[in-house]
Formats: sequence, structure tokens, C-alpha cells
Amino acid sequence: MPPGPEFRLINANKSVYIAAPKISYMEYNRIVAVTGMPGLFEVVSSKSDGAIVRSLEDQSTKFISSRVHNLSHLESIEVYTVRDNVQLADIFTAMKASNVAKPDVKDNKALKSYFEQVYPDLDFERVYSSDMKKMIKWFEVIESNNIDYTGKEEEAEETPEATEVVEVEAVSEAVAEKPAKARTKKAAAPKAEAAPAEGEAEKPKRTRKKKTEE
Repeated sequence: MPPGPEFRLINANKSVYIAAPKISYMEYNRIVAVTGMPGLFEVVSSKSDGAIVRSLEDQSTKFISSRVHNLSHLESIEVYTVRDNVQLADIFTAMKASNVAKPDVKDNKALKSYFEQVYPDLDFERVYSSDMKKMIKWFEVIESNNIDYTGKEEEAEETPEATEVVEVEAVSEAVAEKPAKARTKKAAAPKAEAAPAEGEAEKPKRTRKKKTEE
């Protein structure tokens, strides 16, 4: 994704300050479809009786009551195929890699013909035209918001964490070595007393005589 624009501020001392606006990217695991409402939404926060969501089309925020609506996370949606079910993200990946032009969502025959070319393993007896229509619309919204559904961004974020752990362990070992060196220094033999100079006799020690009783 391209970096955000930079803003330069120059004060009276001609010092330059560069400030780039904080850009937050939507995560695929927070994107949901809401029953009874068109489009896709990003979950901003969850509550016991519902959730606050943001529309991916007009960026409006609203509260969705769990008593009235159901939220379906796109990452948990599976699609029927003639083999095992596949994740919706797998269909999106195939659609992005395909050069086939997107069909008119109002034309059911064109929808089926499109998916027969893009993902021929779909079980067209259980995947209805309404489902294919949703996949086309959802894919366009996901792409227009630059949301990554491949999982590559999550893997990239995990790599720096592993590096930090290694660095912390190395520092811990270095710190643990310091007391051992200090103890070794203290265990050194004490200095011997200075020997008398050559030719100088050692002074005899004086002894006190006990006084005798008179």
C-alpha cells in the first residue's frame, strides 16, 4: 500500500518538522455481513447486546442490535464445492487472479457462466444466483478498501516479535554473567604485607613487665 502524505511545518528558526498522519488498515477478520442490511461492515467494538459497526461504503457508524440482526464474519463463511467446502477468501483469490470480466449481477446466466470459468468446482446446485451476486458485490467492496484477505499481513507481523524475543534472551544471558565475574574478582588472594627493607632489623616487640608487690 502507498505511504500516506507528509506535512512539513517550518517555524521561525527554520527548523523543519515532518508529521505523517496515522493510517489504520482494516483487518479482514473484522469484516462482517449483517442480515437485512446491504453491503459490508467493519466491527468497531462489541457489546453484550450487539456491536458498533462502520460501513465500508460510506464510513457511517451505527449500532447493530443482536436481537434484530445477525453478524456473519467473512473469514468464517464457507462455500459449497463438488469436493470439500472452501473459504470465501479462496473464491476472492481466484476472482482476483482471473482475467474474466465481471458479469452483470442482474443476469443469472452471466453469473453462473462467470463462476464456471473462475471457480469451476463450485457446487452450482447448492450455490444459488443470490449467493454468486453477493460474492461479486463483496469482492468489489473488499478490493476498493484494499483489505488483505490472503493472510500475508498477519504472517509479516509475527516475524518482528520472534526477533525481539531472541534479543531479550541474549541480554538476559549477558546480565546473568556479570555477578559471576564479580565473584571471581573477590576470590583473588589477599595482598601480602610488605617485607622490611634490606639491612633494617626487625624491631623486637615490647613486652610489659608485671609490677611486683612491695
